[in-house]
This record gives sequence, C-alpha cells and structure tokens, in this order.
Amino acid sequence: MKKIATIALALGLTAGTAFAGGYSAPVVETAPVAVEAGSSSNAALIVPALLLIGVIAAASSDS
Repeated sequence: MKKIATIALALGLTAGTAFAGGYSAPVVETAPVAVEAGSSSNAALIVPALLLIGVIAAASSDS
C-alpha cells in the first residue's frame, strides 16, 4: 500500500510541473498560395476576328 501511495504522490507532483507554463495555442504558418488568373482573351475568338479583318481588307482594296 505504501508503494502505491508513493507512486501516486510522485505522479501527482510531476503532473503539476508539466502544465506550469500554461497552454498556448500552436501557431500554424501557412504558405502563400498563388492563383493564376485566366487570360481575358480567348484564342477561339482571335483567329476568326483576324480572318474577318483580312476579308474586309481584301474587299475594300478591290473597290
């Protein structure tokens, strides 16, 4: 019985020193995330627009 009381006393004394500094929440630093924005011009619209400009230029030069 004395051994159990001695062990309980030892554990009780060391448990108090384990939390002596108090709890402080861990600081988690996150890495910055770079988000690439999509381009505002669409390649599917550029090619027909250039062809339309070419047709208009060809039609106007014949007159």
